[in-house]
Amino acid sequence: MLKCIAIDDEPPALTLIREYIARFPGIQLVQTFDDAVSGAEYLRSTAVDLLFLDINMPDITGLDLARSLQEKPMIIFTTAYKKFAFEGFELDAIDYLLKPISFERFSKAVNKAIEYHHYKNRPVDTGDEYLFVYSEYRMIKIKLSDIEYIESLEDYIRIHLIDSKPILTLMTLKGVLEKLPSSRFSRIHRSYVVSSGKVQSIQNKKVMLQSKTELPVSDSYTDFIQQWSAGAKPGKE
Repeated sequence: MLKCIAIDDEPPALTLIREYIARFPGIQLVQTFDDAVSGAEYLRSTAVDLLFLDINMPDITGLDLARSLQEKPMIIFTTAYKKFAFEGFELDAIDYLLKPISFERFSKAVNKAIEYHHYKNRPVDTGDEYLFVYSEYRMIKIKLSDIEYIESLEDYIRIHLIDSKPILTLMTLKGVLEKLPSSRFSRIHRSYVVSSGKVQSIQNKKVMLQSKTELPVSDSYTDFIQQWSAGAKPGKE
């Protein structure tokens, strides 16, 4: 059961959120606040899983409140102003709901939060089939089987997929490797991680992927060539 609270200075907005949440058996709305100060005090003493947070409030903005929290719950921002979207997702928001909020749109955001909660709290080494990243002001769920390779761009990475456009996200190769199963993904260069099962051939320290993309293998990662050549092709798909 996910415990959540809602903070919004507009009583009708809180009423709507309360009505919508009542339709989800897996979520408990434990408290609502019509001012940011009271909501912030509550959060500093009480742990919750999910926070519905209005951005444009008089005393403290929702963005400032979120920045002030040392332990952040999952956050779904609610606002009538689309211009705040970029700042909201800089704070790793699960979603951004623009008022007036339809139940269909609310449902998508809540289901995303539930799924991400299960993902974060899953047992270690469960053979997870998905990766969650933030991109283009939203959280995106990526099937591991869709990933061909990952490219480093300093503080960002570009995740190249088999049948759709690449996804750019603020993360390092080291960070994404910690989220991926080592049996299926290997680093071959300071700038590249490949899906081992998508490797078609290796020649002259170059990996040929199924898409015919060629990537270099650096001297620091030649173990991958030896393993692949010996027939140890982890996670072949």
